[in-house]
Amino acid sequence: ILGSAASSAAAGSPFTVAAFPTPSTAGEPVEIAGRLFGEPTGTRVVLWHELPGRHGFQPVAATRTNAAGRFAFVRRRGVVFTNRRWYVSAAGIRSRTLDQRVQALATLTGPTTYVPPGQLVRLTGRVFPSHAGQRVLFEQLVGTHWQVIARPRLDRHSRFTISRRYNTNELVDMRTVLPGDARNIRSSSSVLSLAIGTGGIKKIKHVVIIMQENRSFDQYFGTYPGAAGIPAGVCVPDPRNGGCIKPFHDAQDLNYGGPHGASNATADIDGGKMDGFVGQAESGQNCSTVNPSCSPCTSSSQSKCIDVMGYHDAREIPNYWTYARDFVLQDHMFEPNASWSLPEHLFQVSEWSARCTNPNDPYSCTNNLQNPNPPGAPLSETPLYAWTDLTYLLHKDNISWGYYVFKGTEPDCENDSAVTCAPVQQGPKTPGIWNPLPHFTDVQQDGQLANVQTLSNFFTAARAGTLPSVSWIDPNGTVSEHPPALVSAGQTYVTGLINAIMRSPDWNSTAIFLSWDDWGGFYDHVVPPAVDQNGYGLRVPGIVISPYAKQGFIDHQTLSHDAYAKFLEDVFLGSQRLNPSTDGRPDPRPDVRESNPILGDLAADFDFNQTPRSPLILSVHPAPGPASTPPPG
Repeated sequence: ILGSAASSAAAGSPFTVAAFPTPSTAGEPVEIAGRLFGEPTGTRVVLWHELPGRHGFQPVAATRTNAAGRFAFVRRRGVVFTNRRWYVSAAGIRSRTLDQRVQALATLTGPTTYVPPGQLVRLTGRVFPSHAGQRVLFEQLVGTHWQVIARPRLDRHSRFTISRRYNTNELVDMRTVLPGDARNIRSSSSVLSLAIGTGGIKKIKHVVIIMQENRSFDQYFGTYPGAAGIPAGVCVPDPRNGGCIKPFHDAQDLNYGGPHGASNATADIDGGKMDGFVGQAESGQNCSTVNPSCSPCTSSSQSKCIDVMGYHDAREIPNYWTYARDFVLQDHMFEPNASWSLPEHLFQVSEWSARCTNPNDPYSCTNNLQNPNPPGAPLSETPLYAWTDLTYLLHKDNISWGYYVFKGTEPDCENDSAVTCAPVQQGPKTPGIWNPLPHFTDVQQDGQLANVQTLSNFFTAARAGTLPSVSWIDPNGTVSEHPPALVSAGQTYVTGLINAIMRSPDWNSTAIFLSWDDWGGFYDHVVPPAVDQNGYGLRVPGIVISPYAKQGFIDHQTLSHDAYAKFLEDVFLGSQRLNPSTDGRPDPRPDVRESNPILGDLAADFDFNQTPRSPLILSVHPAPGPASTPPPG
């Protein structure tokens, strides 16, 4: 027996208690937490609930207070499906009563998000928990108001089917609504956007994000014609040897780079002077490049220190320059965060980097640009990242996704603050710096761990024409271009990926975004915009490849990897945003990154009225291209 009914609390109750989230979604975990004042540590606290149609409260769980008098009950996933009331009791006193309002999980899906005019579209929906026999509302957005179009009845499986035909070019927004009752409050599905006709961004059905490692824009495209490249007269101070170092053409396939943690980003930028690169390389820890704070030049020749000032061109990276020439080069793409690889890979899938003390409580997460929870614990252990990631929205709206991991090792160590560390193993089931997604609470609770898979599955899907809507591709150390990995090895690997996509039946509906996760300590001259406490970080290369990409276009918009999330949301999610105050489990992150007015729109890189571009199959072992014009002065 958990407890007996306690008397109502008198004025000045020693309890504080709240339920989170409320309203909740059917089956979502719910936490009831609070504090008991004036009682000793270890006081027994009982949780009571009253269900719809029942009269009287029943005890459901018990716990004890900690030294601060705090207590918490977590009703695990799959327990709370309907409205209910809660209270807690302890020491013969009961708390106030909490009304837990629960939204049913209503869905509305179609076979596609784009149909030609006149085609009959079969839409299906479901409500969970079951409301079999009840009518739901099928609504369409007309102007600024939702209009009821039909009232289908749920079958014995709590499902319905409706068919509609649209004859004019338009974007139709629709949803399912369950009217509220005693069991669940009024509940709406996500908005399903259906593009009728031949228009625009909805021609994209597959987005592939290829993220390489540790290169700045000026290192790869600082002499590209027409781009915002290396300016005249640059000479960066060399504190160890005196004088300064000018940018120079670096023909070496193996580069060293410099330290690239949060403090190094600040020092490289140096208040906007952009002159700390050589000094940071010379003052890095005397260790190998497995650590973002290391710099091998500290115990070696000056040439290794100053290679942060070197640049490549079509002689070393002919395929990258060809993609830039034939498709789109972005010359103001910034790392979303001013730090190293792990925070960026967290930003890539969630728009935040934080350290959490409770994987079930997003408010236990605090902003952390340098040392978020290090991944790598076995997946049988607790998840690490409690805040909402992009896969939450994709899963909620039934958008397919895959995170493809090239098995091997990562050169960065798992704990950036470690004095020494070694490369770590990487694979779909071994989370790491470049593969943190399996440690997100959302991914585990949504049963989506299998979406994190080996890279060979990506090639299989490309050949079969079954690419998911969203693909993230994660390299291994050998092909990552992360120093000391060879530049040529990375170019060969990326070319192979792009060739596979271009040969795929999915090519005509695909957009490829290629970028590098951070600057790797290499020189760049553009001062990053300050959008919030986290960034932006330094400038990195960005390339867009698609049958609808503009040809030979240089995009000068201010962009960051947040723009990828924004594009995904616009294409697949009806322009929803990953809003920390409303999505999943609300969290304390500082802003909605994709809504920042400084952030450009990737749709500007496409011409959806042009005839789809033919594939451009390149050699994975290309001959060197021509030399570029050196920067003046």
